[in-house]
Amino acid sequence: MRPGPRNLITDVPGLRVGNAEDHQIRTGTTVLTADRPLTASVAVQGGAPGTRETDLLAPDKSVQAVHALTLSGGSAFGLAAAQGVMDALHEQGVGYPVFSARVPIVPAAILFDLLNGGDKAWRTNPYPELGRRALANAAETFAIGSHGAGTGAQTARHKGGLGSASLVLDDGTTVGALVAVNPMGSVTTPSGRHFWAAPFELDAEFGGLGPDPTPSITLPPSRKVAAMAQQGNTTIAIVATDAALTKAQCHRMAVAAHDGIARAVVPAHSPMDGDLVFAAATGARPLDTPEIQAALIGHAASLCLARAIARAVWEATAASGDTLPTVRQDLGL
Repeated sequence: MRPGPRNLITDVPGLRVGNAEDHQIRTGTTVLTADRPLTASVAVQGGAPGTRETDLLAPDKSVQAVHALTLSGGSAFGLAAAQGVMDALHEQGVGYPVFSARVPIVPAAILFDLLNGGDKAWRTNPYPELGRRALANAAETFAIGSHGAGTGAQTARHKGGLGSASLVLDDGTTVGALVAVNPMGSVTTPSGRHFWAAPFELDAEFGGLGPDPTPSITLPPSRKVAAMAQQGNTTIAIVATDAALTKAQCHRMAVAAHDGIARAVVPAHSPMDGDLVFAAATGARPLDTPEIQAALIGHAASLCLARAIARAVWEATAASGDTLPTVRQDLGL
């Protein structure tokens, strides 16, 4: 396996990602869309999720494909970003035809970034407009770090961010991950100088710092204020492939991808996190040995997600008024 040419989820042909952010509020939205509707499912492992239209992604539900997936800051306010995406798609004529109506399907997940120092005293919910802008910006290349849904994200010790990574399997199948990293836990080891995901790094994609030479099972000390830890955190992600997966296989891909969160964030899947992974498939590549290939795709998704989480934190950039440092600031870089 090797990274795709961009090392982004958009190495999966047909996918596009767009970001929009408001730096005064310190928040943003990220949208993944595609040339055609995507077979999709979801797996939720955190104890405090914030979601829209995730029930319909269960394998036994009737809707078989979606038109976009939305990741957003803003806690419950941020769910309105999906409405902005849905409205914009409807104006473009995108959606399921239901007699004379047309209904876009846009599942969404949100993270809590309301206590990061930004100005939250808005009079009008900003997230529908952020959703529209993110969709309008959707392209094969996009920024990671302090962009989109990762703009106001924080980890236990450092600024969080938006991350992405990809892998091309030996049979030519492409797998990618996109993640907004805002966990209660830490993405770095107790020293703060190494990533938990270091064993899975490729080509120094998050600094080439290597594994921590002093392994420890001690939880890294948290710099997040107590109120933040009590209110909400989360790591929300999308994994995708060009393989022709069924909805049930997408669900298993999402389940497997949660291993990537557990490899990169300590602790993960806590009662105060809304850890969630969407899985999507374009269906462009038929499977010759479905059970074996689906298992390898799930494994690749977990590796991509672990790497994407570390990349999100590595690529975060400092801004005036930050309440937490970036990992590069801590390293003196």
